[in-house]
Amino acid sequence: MTKTVFWAWGLSICAALIQSALLMRIAIFHTIPDLTLIILLYISYINGTMTGQTLGFISGLALDFISAAPLGFNALIRTIIGAITGLLKGTFFLDIVILPIALTAVGTLIKAILAFLVHILFAGAVPAYDIRIPTLWIELAYNVVLAPFIFAFLNLFKFVLTPRKDN
Repeated sequence: MTKTVFWAWGLSICAALIQSALLMRIAIFHTIPDLTLIILLYISYINGTMTGQTLGFISGLALDFISAAPLGFNALIRTIIGAITGLLKGTFFLDIVILPIALTAVGTLIKAILAFLVHILFAGAVPAYDIRIPTLWIELAYNVVLAPFIFAFLNLFKFVLTPRKDN
């Protein structure tokens, strides 16, 4: 599990840097795709709950340091998403298009719901999505369109992103 988390964390850091530096150029309404979320969903689905929540916490903490979010905000949300996605390990066949789109759509919506709940708990001190403006829906569209491509890319590195089975 350690090797898997290390490689996945490295990919998440690269994705976070790409997100924050390069993808701002294609932002619509200041909205960019959440590449780290898609990576987290893939790793969690392939490896299970423990790896998912560990990677969710580590990548969320890294995002907290890179972004202006309060320390622990992304870590909490991504830990929960990683744990929930990890529960689905092995329940569905990982196809090329349908499962990545479905996982990413549900993951993005869970991220928005959790951000809203944290926003309520901390009396507005934490940002949340407003469903009346297109930010959430644009991010959802970006994520859903990119998910099959990122899942296919990560599938090329499946040998380092899944733990070795010792028999």
